[in-house]
Amino acid sequence: MALNFFDQFMSPTLLGLPLMALALMFPWVLLPTLSSRWLNNRLLTLQSWFINRFTSQLLLPINLGGHKWALMFTSLMIFILTLNMMGLLPYTFTPTTQLSLNMGLAVPLWLATVIIGMRNQPTHSLGHLLPEGTPTPLIPVLIIIETISLFIRPLALGVRLTANLTAGHLLIQLIATAAFILLPLMPTVALMTTTLLFLLTLLEIAVAMIQAYVFVLLLSLYLQENV
Repeated sequence: MALNFFDQFMSPTLLGLPLMALALMFPWVLLPTLSSRWLNNRLLTLQSWFINRFTSQLLLPINLGGHKWALMFTSLMIFILTLNMMGLLPYTFTPTTQLSLNMGLAVPLWLATVIIGMRNQPTHSLGHLLPEGTPTPLIPVLIIIETISLFIRPLALGVRLTANLTAGHLLIQLIATAAFILLPLMPTVALMTTTLLFLLTLLEIAVAMIQAYVFVLLLSLYLQENV
């Protein structure tokens, strides 16, 4: 039994061994694999249509030089999406509620976009630190502000994903606990609370999907600035 509401975000262990690696590998088991048949089933067809639409929409504003990132962006989006959705199942653990995991995904990918920009077009990449038409007295201040905002980007990526999922899970647990306690005391109020819990679960499913898309979309925008 959980001692407090935040125990659900602790990395689970079995016989003293952390189960984070198992939680990270489990989503790949949920995805259907391609078959050797001429015609795919409905699930594979829907999955292929979703991946094609997402990839084309994601790469629409990116130059041709950034299209080589398509496979990685699509795989990252599906990976984060399955991790987020898996956390809504009973007796499961959501790895994306851990800031360390999200920062481990955000920092290397953000740094890769910055390195690509510095290597391919350093003048254009450094030009983002100083907007055009800036008054001369404000140049040092704006350079400092833009540099800080550049280094805050990976932190914002990781914190955004962690905070949204953590808040949703906490709210679901609070309302579920309230419904469980109110059931013998006020059944009508408990039924209304259960209905609210169902609607909140639907909202959390949408949040899990949207946050995975936003994470990859922001990375693609960072790539667009440096390609």
